[in-house]
Amino acid sequence: MKLPALVIASGLLLFQTYDALADDTFILATGRRDPRIYAIDFRAALQARNNNTPNAIVSRSKVHADRLDGTPVGDPANIVLSEDHHTAYVVNHHGPVNNAEFLQHGGRGSISVMDVRKMLKRNFDNTDRAVEQNFDSGYFGAVGLLVLPDLLAVSHSENWLTEDGSNRISLIDRRTGGRRGQIEMALGHPPHPCPAFPVPFVSATPPPVVPFEAPDPNFGCWPDPEFLALGHGSDGKTYLFSGNAGTNDVSVMDLQQALAGAVVVEVAPRIPVQAGPFGIKASPDGKLIAVTARERGDIDFEGNTISIIDVDLARMGSPGAELARVRVGTDDPAGQARPFTLAWTPDGQQIIVANYRTNNVSIVDLRRALALDPHAEVARIPVTRPDGLTGNPKGTAVTSDGRYAVVSGGPRLAPTAPASGTVWIIDLRSRAVVATVTGVGNDPYGVALVEEEGD
Repeated sequence: MKLPALVIASGLLLFQTYDALADDTFILATGRRDPRIYAIDFRAALQARNNNTPNAIVSRSKVHADRLDGTPVGDPANIVLSEDHHTAYVVNHHGPVNNAEFLQHGGRGSISVMDVRKMLKRNFDNTDRAVEQNFDSGYFGAVGLLVLPDLLAVSHSENWLTEDGSNRISLIDRRTGGRRGQIEMALGHPPHPCPAFPVPFVSATPPPVVPFEAPDPNFGCWPDPEFLALGHGSDGKTYLFSGNAGTNDVSVMDLQQALAGAVVVEVAPRIPVQAGPFGIKASPDGKLIAVTARERGDIDFEGNTISIIDVDLARMGSPGAELARVRVGTDDPAGQARPFTLAWTPDGQQIIVANYRTNNVSIVDLRRALALDPHAEVARIPVTRPDGLTGNPKGTAVTSDGRYAVVSGGPRLAPTAPASGTVWIIDLRSRAVVATVTGVGNDPYGVALVEEEGD
């Protein structure tokens, strides 16, 4: 049934004259400093009349119930869908905080469990009606998330009230929200001394908490795992990979051991990359891992490469596990592009990279990359905003048909500022931005695509 168009009093949202249908494609974008998830009608976004407007936004779902004084809380940084796309798991980096008040790192993370169908209902706009449960993430500074058959794997890139100091990945029960287990990672080996901290942790050893943030020369002791990926070895086993922002490397872990209750499950030496990784994704066949070199924590340096890692060589500890390192976002070898996240095309032949600092999106050709071709970056697409602010792209996703890439971004503004983020849709055939959605959160990070047929 068609309903009359609604105009929200704020003037930020103009809704379409049709209800959200399950057989359409929708973008779910995290608002980040704006504690809501934005549902965007993909088909409406592609219509020329909606370009450079917020018109394609269908609804905005709060990730936590408001504080008792009516203040919205949460800071959604990542979003992952369940296997059937009926549930969205949203990582709140610091949990149910007011972003205007919590001005530091190391908050206790949370997971919002949300009903996707309710997130697409415009009559639930700006409510918490889609929230089914809120889980404690198991530790501090939650960011990476993988959906396993019965569990959620959640990485923690920070310790209590500090940007550095984590070596934890929690295993959370999808039904109850209880922490069923926790992986503990070895400390790094920087040139400076590290704390005498046992792995696995033994009570009552106090974890050292030093309130510093990057850049700081004290970084390098703690791995600070960011995003996570699952790789498939030729031995039939599944391996868990983490991009470690604190130690500038990638860990490979035995997932089966972790699911059996083992705490220390790294199976090989870590793979060094150019700078501390953030985004990490497995190829569609699970044989390769691509990872961004975002920034270092010990010095003021942002990377300009992605690394492609062979799962088998990594699990066996081969020094040649990094098959290729591809410069992205800039022609200057010393240029700082700050590649944020990446996504594979469904055929596994291309990698889409969001370059935060250089305000562009790279397309990397896998065949050329593995051949060590210096021109493996086959396209570089600028992302601009109609308001003149920098693009600062962060989140990436690719449609299941491989036709389009979806990229979120925008600078971090004051928490009280109007929704200022952007979502771009890039046609991977023409290699050009074909739609821009404005008014999407504040400093948006993760994006997910809802693509399912109607009942």
